[in-house]
Amino acid sequence: MVRTLDVAISFLSTISRAGSGVSVGVLGKRPAQLLELYEFEACPYCRKVREALTILDLDALVRPCPKGGTRFRPELEQRGGKQQFPYLVDPNTGKEMYESDDIVSYLFETYGDGRVPALLAPGLLGQATLGLASALRPGHGLRAMPSRAPAEPLDLWSFESSPFCRIARETLCSLELPYRLHNVGKGSPRREAFVSRSGKMMVPYLADSNTGAEMFESADIVQYLERTYGDAER
Repeated sequence: MVRTLDVAISFLSTISRAGSGVSVGVLGKRPAQLLELYEFEACPYCRKVREALTILDLDALVRPCPKGGTRFRPELEQRGGKQQFPYLVDPNTGKEMYESDDIVSYLFETYGDGRVPALLAPGLLGQATLGLASALRPGHGLRAMPSRAPAEPLDLWSFESSPFCRIARETLCSLELPYRLHNVGKGSPRREAFVSRSGKMMVPYLADSNTGAEMFESADIVQYLERTYGDAER
């Protein structure tokens, strides 16, 4: 897809959700250990959970499970009993669960003030806009592509509603590359630390400890990921 068109459609996907997942909300206690999330980018229910993570300023180790994936889908089936997404693991409390509404409610109760924003609450409005947002990006972050697994997870600084971050996450998902998702939405108290590391407030920002590469710009990130980890036969 032509780059300009790709970005424009990603912007429309963001607009369809009225900017949910842009800014940080009311924060509660912070987890000591990293949350874990089995999901895939094109799934509207997974998007709902990722929006909650941005609003609550929570990081997560993402294990991408695109359709046809062989890296983490079988792992989830062994762990939870079925290939259904999203699936959250919280090592801080021992909780593991399917169902986006249950996960969102749990996250706001445990790491927020207990109040779930209207667009993340059960209901027709949220359901319809989630479906539209995914429909605007058909096939992106949906199916697995051949890839080489990294020895260590990558790191991505992002926030859910950024159209540029979405493009980077879609590629990470399709290549089944595990990554630590560092949310830095507007109002995040961790933005200052991120700027100290990267030099400016701009996302997406990828760091790959396997190669030492670090970079901004979604187009550069996509090219890097495909060149470094794409096509298992190379």
